[in-house]
Amino acid sequence: MNTEAVKAIYKNEMRRTRNTLLQSIAAPVISTALYFVVFGSAIGSRIESVEGVAYGAFIVPGLMMLSLLTQSISNASFGIFFPKFTGTIYEVMSAPVSFFEILLGYVGAAATKSFILGVLILITATFFVDLRIAHPFWMIGFFLLTCVTFSLFGFIIGLWADNFEKLQLIPSLIITPLVFLGGSFYSVDMLPAFWQKISLLNPVLYLISGFRWSFFEVSDVQVGISLSMILLFLLVCIAIVWAMFRTGYKLKP
Repeated sequence: MNTEAVKAIYKNEMRRTRNTLLQSIAAPVISTALYFVVFGSAIGSRIESVEGVAYGAFIVPGLMMLSLLTQSISNASFGIFFPKFTGTIYEVMSAPVSFFEILLGYVGAAATKSFILGVLILITATFFVDLRIAHPFWMIGFFLLTCVTFSLFGFIIGLWADNFEKLQLIPSLIITPLVFLGGSFYSVDMLPAFWQKISLLNPVLYLISGFRWSFFEVSDVQVGISLSMILLFLLVCIAIVWAMFRTGYKLKP
């Protein structure tokens, strides 16, 4: 493996983050803090607990997932789109660097940024609610899988997009609504029977449910199903990226 090439791509992406700390780190953390104030305090004063968990604490996994998914996709999609937009991606592809090494550099940097952001949001949450983590190992596992998987998904969007409008299309019109409707701020059991069944079609529900179980041992679906869903999505993303590089989709001039 060409570790120097991976390091170069990784460091370049992390350097870009350091130059945009307010946008990349500070803004999502402040937004999440506002969610805690609005939902945790205002709505939490009317809903004391959900499934035996204080409402303010109950929404922490959902808020973390909201930030992780959107930021993982945003970081990875822009990371590969910008070199493609400026034409510098062709220099990378003409260098003695394999598909896996390019993927490792870009996706690794995007996942690292999301992981750092998630840790900061978790720390921020402790200032607003009394938080406990029942299964730290599983929490970190779901945490890392989500960062890597949706960084891969963002990488796919960055390769697919032809312009900046397309770059924001899927995250804003599909991912964000799915997160809000995936049990971020409520338990699916609170919905009527018909809408409970409809909610099971939302893939994000399984991510939030498994992540919430690692905190409070409460979930809307079985943990094994949640883990299987995210692993399946990870494999699908890897297969799609491999096919894109193999065929040169949106990469050949």
